[in-house]
Amino acid sequence: MSVIRLPLVVDDPAARRRVELLFAAMWQVKRAVQRDARAVVDAYWAGDVRRESDAKAWRAELGLSRTGLERRAYAHVERSGWLGDHVSKALAMHQADEVWASVARHLHPDASGQRAGRPKTGTWWEYTRIPGRARSHTVERKWETFRLHGTLAGHLNAFRHPALPGHITPSTQTAALPPGASVLAQPRNLPAPHRPTGRIPTSNDSDTANAPGRARTRAATWFDHTGPLTVVFAGGPNSSDGELVLPVRLPQGAGRWAYLAHYLSDPAGWHKVDLVRRRDAAAPGGWAYEAHLMVLAPGYTSPASRARRIQAAALDRTGGVDGNVSSLAVLSFPATGHPDHGPVRADMITLTEAEQHTLTVRRRKAKGRQRALDRSRRATNPAQYRPSRHQQARDERRHTAGLTPKTTATPAGPRRTTTAKKPAQPYRHDQLSTSYRTLRARHAMAAAREAEAKHHRARRIAAVLVAAHGPNLTVEDCDIRTWFRLWGRACSATTPGRLIAALAAECTATGGRLLRASTFTTALSQHCLCGRRAPKSLRDRIHHCDPAGGGCGLRGDRDLVSAALAAFTTLTDPDDPTTAHLDHTRARTAQILFAQGLQEALTESTAPKSAPPGRTRAAAEPRRNTLPRQRTASARRNAGPCTVATPDETRPATERPKAHAGTTRPHTGRPRTHIRDKS
Repeated sequence: MSVIRLPLVVDDPAARRRVELLFAAMWQVKRAVQRDARAVVDAYWAGDVRRESDAKAWRAELGLSRTGLERRAYAHVERSGWLGDHVSKALAMHQADEVWASVARHLHPDASGQRAGRPKTGTWWEYTRIPGRARSHTVERKWETFRLHGTLAGHLNAFRHPALPGHITPSTQTAALPPGASVLAQPRNLPAPHRPTGRIPTSNDSDTANAPGRARTRAATWFDHTGPLTVVFAGGPNSSDGELVLPVRLPQGAGRWAYLAHYLSDPAGWHKVDLVRRRDAAAPGGWAYEAHLMVLAPGYTSPASRARRIQAAALDRTGGVDGNVSSLAVLSFPATGHPDHGPVRADMITLTEAEQHTLTVRRRKAKGRQRALDRSRRATNPAQYRPSRHQQARDERRHTAGLTPKTTATPAGPRRTTTAKKPAQPYRHDQLSTSYRTLRARHAMAAAREAEAKHHRARRIAAVLVAAHGPNLTVEDCDIRTWFRLWGRACSATTPGRLIAALAAECTATGGRLLRASTFTTALSQHCLCGRRAPKSLRDRIHHCDPAGGGCGLRGDRDLVSAALAAFTTLTDPDDPTTAHLDHTRARTAQILFAQGLQEALTESTAPKSAPPGRTRAAAEPRRNTLPRQRTASARRNAGPCTVATPDETRPATERPKAHAGTTRPHTGRPRTHIRDKS
């Protein structure tokens, strides 16, 4: 299955009001069901005797099941008179099913023995998706909630670009399109299509045989609509406003037609539609709405990506990856281990000067928005804040001089709290201005854009690295969460977990796999390719195997040396990182065979020209402190007479496996039950 996002046009005030009321009603249903589920879960855990004797019967008596939550949702809709005007029972049932999914994760542990935390009630701003019911693929024309009507051909006929040749149809191959050709030309004010009218002849052979000359017909419905694509919702059972019709605006950028044809050419594969909203300060009402269509087909892959992955799959290479707080190092060898079959390749991905400048500008703007939000909240709720020390000193000076006290419009001090150090008035009860809400929406949009840009950068870098080094790579099994506790600012800038997760996805799509090796059983950064142990602290970024101490004299970047050793890591069980061990014989053999090329790769990155922008430097060159405060704090923590054990030292603690980079699953060696549920 795959999902395509279809933007909806909600410019009509009446339609936008109905959509807003629909989200408000569904939020009330979800909150009520979440509160019921929370109360029933508490009762389930409180009944120790009943739970220990027969837990299944105790859950059935409490109604702690999928069916039980669905019945509670039905009861809420039936008891409240107004919910029936906006919400159907099918929507309420599917919403209860989603609540049950979070409850089930709390009641029943997963394969590792961990369970999610106690169910919580979400917030209004986190409620952004109304789940729809899947269509029936056995009964014709049966959609229980949101329905997608129309065809891609009808959309093309209605909004065909004037310069598009007439022979171009949805079934036309993308290669037949002229380069840079525009396919669609949708107007700014996209009109909503009307429901088909008239009578449609039916093809019932038995009726025709019994009554010759009498044609059987039926009334036209939305299922007979073959024009532009549109999403239709019938409304609640008590609704008197009729059907909610929302036209679809297809993305019409360059090269998007092949993407649209892949998902929308076959209506038989359309499975389910979810109604989703996202913050958009420029949209009327502050929200933009989309229809997420689930299609019974694999996701779209461009011809260029398929060709690149075919070439990468043919590379007979094996490599290693070393993820760092500020960089990502990749080094690969020919899988045969012979220099005639290919050279040593190494890449070092870090933030470029342009990316650092962009990041600085974004952080400065985000800080300005945060300060503006704080000023707006203080100005609207002055009674909830104390004056600052300077304001208090000014008032005392004026009082001593016998002057009239000056009114403080915006107190700059801390918020007024109770004796328990809690806000005297909850933040949710504050009065918020319209400008505050608009600025908050812009701030959320900027954060979403930045996250999407980081995701796109990670995918682009992963594609280039796999194309150069092949899909068979190995990385250390590190816990990125511990990195964020020490270097959160640097990690949020370089996103090492996102890069490694994208690299794993690209390896899988190319036909290979990104294996994960435990740091406790390998200690890659504490060894040399010759097999000798070379201890280093976290501030030592240069690897040097000192010949005076019996070493081989190898000198290079610490991360690149760790990546080279990762290429010679073997796992007894590929799914268990703790079974990894370092093959020193293969590593030493490769060091001898690739002596000159390996030394050059470890001292200067050989990134291909097609690689995304990234700094490539010699290993002996001192690294630039992209974030001096983080670097200084790190050096200060590691400095001193005491010896600090680095996290990648070899320790006989194989019973403590870590969560690998790029995931958020908890440690399996200790209990961890509190996991926030934002559903």
